[in-house]
Amino acid sequence: MKVAVIVLVAAFCALVYADSEYTTKYDNIDLDEILRNDRLLKAYYECLEGTKTCTKDGLELKEILPDALKTGCSKCNDNQKRGAEKVIRFLIDNKSDWWKNLESIYDPSGSYRKKYQEDAVKRGINLPA
Repeated sequence: MKVAVIVLVAAFCALVYADSEYTTKYDNIDLDEILRNDRLLKAYYECLEGTKTCTKDGLELKEILPDALKTGCSKCNDNQKRGAEKVIRFLIDNKSDWWKNLESIYDPSGSYRKKYQEDAVKRGINLPA
């Protein structure tokens, strides 16, 4: 679960790398608006995928994502973790092909999936096979 939390908090809250925690400047973004807007959602996805140019916030996200995955989102606040879970659930339920592709890019060995699988199950998140 934390893998998903990390990926999506980073992806859709566009967090900035900091020493002890990620910035809160994106914490009040309306995630539902992004998830309903196919154009905007696709722009974030393509940024993370590396197939399109990133916006400034998308680039910030892409830069901190490896750290967030490595540290188990230890620099994320509760709001960011809730937002990440919302986005994760949305992607798995509605854009599972995108989820699988991002997972192959950011977790090619499957180590993060293994590390966070139990937490995902506890939260009722069924990661696609």
